Amino acid sequence: MVKILIALVLFLTQNTLSSYGAHSFKKIQLPSLGSEAYAFDAQNGGPYTGLNDGRIVKFHGPNLGFLDFATTTQNRSKRACDGTSGNDLRTCLVCGKPIGLEFNKRTGDLYILDAYHGLMVVGKGGGAATQLAGGRGGTHFDFADGIDLDPITGVVYITDLGSILSKTSNMTEILLGNDRSGRLLKYDPKTKQCGVILTGLAMPAGVAVARDGSFVLMTEYLNCRITRYWLKGPKANTSDIFAELPGNPDNIKRTKTGDFWVAVNIQKLHPKLTVFPLGQKISAKGEILETVNFYGEYNATYITEVQEQFGKFYVASIYTDFVGVYSGGLRC
Repeated sequence: MVKILIALVLFLTQNTLSSYGAHSFKKIQLPSLGSEAYAFDAQNGGPYTGLNDGRIVKFHGPNLGFLDFATTTQNRSKRACDGTSGNDLRTCLVCGKPIGLEFNKRTGDLYILDAYHGLMVVGKGGGAATQLAGGRGGTHFDFADGIDLDPITGVVYITDLGSILSKTSNMTEILLGNDRSGRLLKYDPKTKQCGVILTGLAMPAGVAVARDGSFVLMTEYLNCRITRYWLKGPKANTSDIFAELPGNPDNIKRTKTGDFWVAVNIQKLHPKLTVFPLGQKISAKGEILETVNFYGEYNATYITEVQEQFGKFYVASIYTDFVGVYSGGLRC
């Protein structure tokens, strides 16, 4: 808590995190709320994103906008589900709630994390996804949140926030708590086995595998840091701290050059909860390279992902009905 307040003071008193310079910002309208994460296919098509009403949609350009691509339930009814909030249990079980997406660029398969139906996959043609592991009431996931694929092996890595969200949804209680029930899991498409490889994490929200497959990163929301788990080399099967952050991190995405972008929300609790959304670029060695301030366009809205594609920033927030796209002089 002290670390969050110190970071907030620095944020308010220094200009180094200001969003300055000539840049453009545009909104791509979504069919519904709930866009938490984005994915781009091997042909650079997209973004693809999940919605609160259970659909995975793909952007087809300004003329067509977002069109339906996939769903996570077999007997989903468009009449009953399209445009719904997707917050109650009954609706989510019927309609689905996709929260994480990642393509296997070699096969074209899209791997999907659904909050109520677990890990799923759909082919390059879209349609109804097939469940692979987890699911509501399953033994593998408490609340799966982040997903990434090893670019070398195709193994799927998943972060599980843990049991905290089954106890409370109050953000103040979560931030002041000391929950360590989060886990890192992996699913091997070859063996079709899913297992736990690391426990004791403080709400691990996002996950990203190194470009060479040597390690996997997890953002620990409550610890305001990124933890690294080594997959190869002399440190294999051990973990260490990769980077300390000024706020609570959510999703983390690998860039084409092997660096990482992480969505960071600096949160002040008193007198009321206030959010300052940032994006931070971090090198493969854990060095913070760039910081971008999105407060100008998002105000105090919580963001969940920052992804750099084709020289632009794609910013996600579950609280908005649009994709935020930045281009130009945003780097600080």
